[in-house]
Amino acid sequence: MKALSPAPAPRVDYASRDYWAGTIKMGLSKFFILRVLHDGPMHGYDIARAVERTTGGCCSPTEGTIYPVLREFEAGGFVTVHEEVVQGRQRRVYQLTEAGRAAFRVALDAWMEATAALQDTGRAFAAADQARKARAGGDGCCP
Repeated sequence: MKALSPAPAPRVDYASRDYWAGTIKMGLSKFFILRVLHDGPMHGYDIARAVERTTGGCCSPTEGTIYPVLREFEAGGFVTVHEEVVQGRQRRVYQLTEAGRAAFRVALDAWMEATAALQDTGRAFAAADQARKARAGGDGCCP
């Protein structure tokens, strides 16, 4: 019997802004879920809308994103859940525990460190780009 060769892995377009935006948003979703729950208890739909508002639309988690994260946080002891009637409907309301608040502080420190590194990289890239343009004999704006 002839062995089948594995299917080729899908090609990732690392030059695509959509790829990088998706990667960043995936990582930020958990952070911003903790962030909005830091303000107080909420049910899932309100969490999603609060994340969207807080990020100015940058992160808009879907139900397919938010509920698995909330279950993960609940299993880890970072949130508690209780049932409540909200606008006549039974809802699961999520609330940060002290462990969840501590996790948010750690996450905030980690993201701030990464942000500083990104800013440093941006400045270094801009300086190197300017130096390259100067060596080429101009600022690149005129022929």
